Formats: sequence, structure tokens, C-alpha cells
Amino acid sequence: MRVLVVDDSPDAADSLAMLLEIWGHEVAVANDPDAALEAARARRPEIVLLDIGLPGMDGYELAKRLRREGFDRAFLAAITGYGEDEDRRRALEAGFDSHLVKPVEPEVLQALLTRVQSAHGQS
Repeated sequence: MRVLVVDDSPDAADSLAMLLEIWGHEVAVANDPDAALEAARARRPEIVLLDIGLPGMDGYELAKRLRREGFDRAFLAAITGYGEDEDRRRALEAGFDSHLVKPVEPEVLQALLTRVQSAHGQS
């Protein structure tokens, strides 16, 4: 699958990207909202793993922008340190399909990717 990882921590983003590549996914990384929008337009990801606590435009607003720009079919997953019920509610209202709290266990992430792949009709 084409995956876009968005996290303002380069180490966190790169580590996640390496894991996804090991699992066989095509991965792009962005460390700020503008780079994320540019990468999304260029790569048309099937799944976006998006940190909410970004500088400038937060992940909630970035998710809304992605949805407005036609990324309706992309699966948006919040991967964040914000884990309260209010954070989950805001994520769903912003257009996220899933809300995962850091640190995300690899098994949880792999199950999510498998579910998204199945929904996209891929094996």
C-alpha cells in the first residue's frame, strides 16, 4: 500500500517508515503540514498515519484539509499522544477513520493495515 507518515519528529517518522517498508509498503514521510499536503497530492496515499500535535496547522486541521481536497478514499489514522475521549471525538469529527495512541504496538498497526488492505481489495 501507499502510506504517508506525518510526524514532526523526524526520528519517529523515519522509524515508523522503516517498519512499514520492511512490511512491504511504499512509504513517504512528511514532517510538517505543508510537506504532508504536497506529498499527499503527489503520491495519492491509500493510508495516512498522521500525528495530531503538529506545529502550525495541527493534525485535526490537516485531516480536514485532506478530506476537502478529495482524499475521501484515503484511510486517515491519528497516531498521537492525545488519548482522552475528547481527543478521539475531535479526531473522528475532523475526518479521521481511526485513532491510535502512541506508542502504537506493531501488532496493532499491522492489524490496522491488514484491515485497510482488505477494504481496498488488496492482498
